[in-house]
Amino acid sequence: MAGIKKSALITSDFEVFGKVQGVFFRKHTQKKASDLGLKGWVMNTPYGTVVGQVQGPQATVDDMKVWLQKIGSPKSKIDKATFRNEGPINNYAFRTFEIRR
Repeated sequence: MAGIKKSALITSDFEVFGKVQGVFFRKHTQKKASDLGLKGWVMNTPYGTVVGQVQGPQATVDDMKVWLQKIGSPKSKIDKATFRNEGPINNYAFRTFEIRR
């Protein structure tokens, strides 16, 4: 039985609360995730939040989580970000990081 490799892939669902719609949050999220080599998706909700899923190596997903919690797009105002359904995956479920509508 092999130990967990450092490059093991994980997945995490996220939801970001605050002023995150109408401020190009999805576009900046897509760019940041793509720059980090992550895969997944992001979309607006009818409740004024942004939700999505991110997949990649643990350390890189952690970097993305910090970005989602503290940085975001230049005009956004993040109140909080929540993460759930986090865990290891064997393979990516997505080819790229896409904006869903």
